Amino acid sequence: MNNIIIRKETKEDYYNTEQIGRISEVERNTYTIRFFEKDIPGKIKGSFYEEDSEKLPVVGDYVTFKYNPIGDSVITSVCERTSFLQRPDQSKTGVMQYMVANVDYSFIVTSLNDDYSYNRIARYVSVVLQGGSVPVVILTKSDLCNNVGRYVREVESISDKVRVHAISALYDIGLDELNEYLVPGKTICLLGSSGAGKSTLLNALVGNEVMKTGEIRESDSKGRHTTTHRQLIQLASGVSIIDTPGMREIGMARVEEGIDNTFSDILELAAMCRFSDCKHDSEPGCAVKAAIKRGELSEERLELYKNLGQENVRNYAKKKEISKWAKKMKNFKDKNRWG
Repeated sequence: MNNIIIRKETKEDYYNTEQIGRISEVERNTYTIRFFEKDIPGKIKGSFYEEDSEKLPVVGDYVTFKYNPIGDSVITSVCERTSFLQRPDQSKTGVMQYMVANVDYSFIVTSLNDDYSYNRIARYVSVVLQGGSVPVVILTKSDLCNNVGRYVREVESISDKVRVHAISALYDIGLDELNEYLVPGKTICLLGSSGAGKSTLLNALVGNEVMKTGEIRESDSKGRHTTTHRQLIQLASGVSIIDTPGMREIGMARVEEGIDNTFSDILELAAMCRFSDCKHDSEPGCAVKAAIKRGELSEERLELYKNLGQENVRNYAKKKEISKWAKKMKNFKDKNRWG
C-alpha cells in the first residue's frame, strides 16, 4: 500500500489564503480591517480604481483580503451589502459621499435644543430608508426640555417607519428603551450634527468613555466636532456601533425611493387624485389638496415633500452629468496611453 502523506498547513499558506474581515476605519486611502479581535492595516488592490467609486470599501463593509503579518494586507473584494448609506458630497458638486454599509439600525441623534430640526430629521430618514436601514430617531438631552411629548409626536409624524426615543444619557433617562436594538451581531450607526450627543450616547452604551465629548457653544447651541472620521466599535456584547462625524447638512440625491417611503401617506393620497400626473397645486379632483382642506395633512408637509423631491432630481442630474464627463475623460486618457 502506498504511504499517504498528509501535508500540514504552514504559516505561509495561511497568509496567502484569502480571509474575510470587516472595515473598521477609513482615512483617505488607508483602511483598517477588523479580523477577529485585531485591527490590521490594509490597502485596496489596483483594480478597485478602475471601478465605480461606489464599490470602494467603506466602514462596515465585509471584505476578502490577503493577510500580510508584516505590512498592509491587500483587500481583494467587497462582499455583498445588506444596506448602504450615501449622500451628496457637500464640498464636491454632483459627487456622492459613501458613508457606511451593513447597518441594521441608524440612530438619528438630535438634541432637544436649537439643534432640533423637523426638516433635517426628515432628510436623514429618507437617506436611511433609501439605504435599507431602519431609522431610529434619538432625541437627546430630554432633561432640558419641558415638552418632550410634543417633539416625540412630531417626529413620529415624519413617517410610519420611524421609531422615536427621548433620552438623557447624562442622567440615564430612557436608555433602557434602546436595549431592544443592542442585540449581538447587529450593527448600529450614529448619525447627527456636532453637539447632538452622539459621543455621550456612545459612551453610555459602551459603559465607559471611549469618545471625547465636546462643549456646546452658548450662542447657538451648536457643538464642536469630536469625531473626525467614521469608525466601528465592537462592544463586548457582540454589538457593533459605527460613530460618524457631525453633519450640519444632509443633501438629497439618488433617494427617490427613500423620500417616497418617508412620505408614503402623500403617495397614498396622490393615488386617488383624478389625474395621474397631478402636481397637487390647483388641479380639480386633487385628493392631496382635499386632505389638507380636511386638516388630515399639513401644507408644510406637502411643501417639504415637494422640495426634497425637487432637490433630489437636481442633484441626481448633476451626478449623472459628472459621471458621464468622468467616463469620457477616462476613455480619452486610456486611448492616449495606449496610442
